[in-house]
Amino acid sequence: MSRGSYEQMLEQLDAELELTSETNLVRRTAPPEVQLTQASTLKIVAVRWLWPGWLARGKFHVLAGTPGTGKTTIAMRWAATCTTNGRFPDGTHCRGGNVLIWTGEDDPADTLAPRLLASGADLSRVYFIQGTTEAGKLRSFDPARDIHTLERQAQAIGQIALLIVDPVVSAVAGDGHKAGDVRRGLQPLVDLAAVLDCAVLGITHFSKGTAGRDPLERVTGSQAFGALARVVIVAAKDGTDAGDDTPARRFVARCKSNIGPDGGGFDYQLDQAALPDHPNVIASTVTWGQAIEGTARDLLGAAEVNETSDTDERQDAVSFLQGLLKNGPVAMLSIEADAKGAGYAWRTIQRAKKELGAKAIKTGLNGGWVWALPAEGRQTTPKSATQKAGSLRENLAAFGQPGLHGINPHQHGDNDVEVF
Repeated sequence: MSRGSYEQMLEQLDAELELTSETNLVRRTAPPEVQLTQASTLKIVAVRWLWPGWLARGKFHVLAGTPGTGKTTIAMRWAATCTTNGRFPDGTHCRGGNVLIWTGEDDPADTLAPRLLASGADLSRVYFIQGTTEAGKLRSFDPARDIHTLERQAQAIGQIALLIVDPVVSAVAGDGHKAGDVRRGLQPLVDLAAVLDCAVLGITHFSKGTAGRDPLERVTGSQAFGALARVVIVAAKDGTDAGDDTPARRFVARCKSNIGPDGGGFDYQLDQAALPDHPNVIASTVTWGQAIEGTARDLLGAAEVNETSDTDERQDAVSFLQGLLKNGPVAMLSIEADAKGAGYAWRTIQRAKKELGAKAIKTGLNGGWVWALPAEGRQTTPKSATQKAGSLRENLAAFGQPGLHGINPHQHGDNDVEVF
């Protein structure tokens, strides 16, 4: 190469380097730009409902309530409906698909899968998220790190209709009472719902000591849980129907919806079902009842007032019955008459009897029934069904009830008698 050619090549390289430097400088100093979209260019679309008014594709939802209301069982029932293209409580036909479940509380093998089966689910369409394998080791699933991996695998499965997160607070790596931490933790799930076009349902509890407040404010943790959700559903149990044999009334209701109507709901019962193909396995399931009207706050308020009133009445009945029985057995007819006079329902007195551990004793083959407290519940020397015959006769005769005088106890020794 001649000296002239060599110098010409160097000049060309210098020019290219200078141009590259200027371009990089422009790139480094270019100001940021906010992306603006003109509203007139948007394509208007309708909300895509999985269950019209309740579960929307591409949206985040919350199901909240007090412990014991069966929130997870309700979610499994909805999941089963999705996997079989079944019907929701209002009779709406579900155009469902596959379901993803991420749980940190219940075991899939002995709890969730049986509940799904009891609800009629197609288990081949349900996938449990049970961790992430990285470098040959299994670790806990972390939405912040693993959401794109989950997205890729979910898209490979296809037709994802519903993602259940139980409890939803598991998605928050920081403080569940701080709005910023909650929003950062839930945003990957919100984004995933949009990408997969599926409904995301997060399950959580009510905070303790919040009865009477707005249901949205009762969702445990930061209010960001309820704020991010497009629909918030509450589950509750009415204490007034609780008894020895009658199950408590339960219901679900919408307390918030940014994309449809709120209020209204459905009664339901929790039932136990044996699984024919799985001996000794019994699982809970939901049986839907009638549609109900009213706001979630009014429905919850009525249930909780009833529960409080019912609890107070039972406590009063317990004190009343304990006062009657504290000195020894009392004829049941006498108790019934006294309770009626005091304004107590007989069923309430029966529940009080159960709570006190009182026993019903038949006084002979043709005699009436008496109720008696356990020995530790009486104030005087116990007069149980096993005691001196003379003392028992005196005690029973003192009640002045027909059929209790002159009973003939069966002797079982020098001092013991049995009045059955």
